[in-house]
Amino acid sequence: MGRIIAVTNQKGGVGKTTTAVNLAACLSACNQRVLLIDLDPQANATTGSGLDKNELNCTTCEVLLGEARAMDAIVPVESSGYAILPANPDLTAAEVRLMQEIGRELKLRQALEPVADMFDYVLIDCPPSINTLTLNALTAAQGVLIPIQCEYYALEGLSSLLETVRQVRNSVNPGIEIEGLLRTMFDPRNRLANEVSAQLLKHFGDKVYTTVIPRNVRLAEAPSFGVSALVHDPRSSGSSAYMELAREMVSRDTPAENMDVA
Repeated sequence: MGRIIAVTNQKGGVGKTTTAVNLAACLSACNQRVLLIDLDPQANATTGSGLDKNELNCTTCEVLLGEARAMDAIVPVESSGYAILPANPDLTAAEVRLMQEIGRELKLRQALEPVADMFDYVLIDCPPSINTLTLNALTAAQGVLIPIQCEYYALEGLSSLLETVRQVRNSVNPGIEIEGLLRTMFDPRNRLANEVSAQLLKHFGDKVYTTVIPRNVRLAEAPSFGVSALVHDPRSSGSSAYMELAREMVSRDTPAENMDVA
């Protein structure tokens, strides 16, 4: 079964969707089979992958409600090499309906069981809040990737998320673990950023990825073109950083000399 990773942080604006889309593209460039799941009603991962969220007939909404199979909703993203299970704003209605169902936090896990073996990595782009959708992602996932901006309130929000992960581990998903903390939009000239980064390394050690994602204009531009930064500008510092992150992730299980990067 592919490794299922929830990309989440209840704090918005930390580069969560940027990470999900660009990591999916870069893992694909490392010859990994990747499925990106858009679990955010804003559907930014969907539009950032070049799909029109208003033209979709089958999305994560229908999959979570049991009205469609995951296989029927998955769409290939030819420009970047990964596949996506897209979303649209209807996902908000799905969340409301799920709140009334028994076992509502298990819907995504059950939906992914028939397709997880088809992929090496399944990345779930979560909404910027702890709600029924995020709990579905945490229940389905084996790991949690936390994008975190090195700023004043970063550690406060992180504590709340870690407590939620602990509760999920103790209730419905004993195998879930912290995949890693990713420092995003990092400016090494900023003293506060360096101080927060040092605190993260002190408290979480090797759970903090060696890779650091810099502030980069090309990363910000790419979604408006409906492509990953790797397609938009493969030579940009943002693209290079996400390629480095992909290699760092894959190298945990695959010796570097055996990893074939396209």
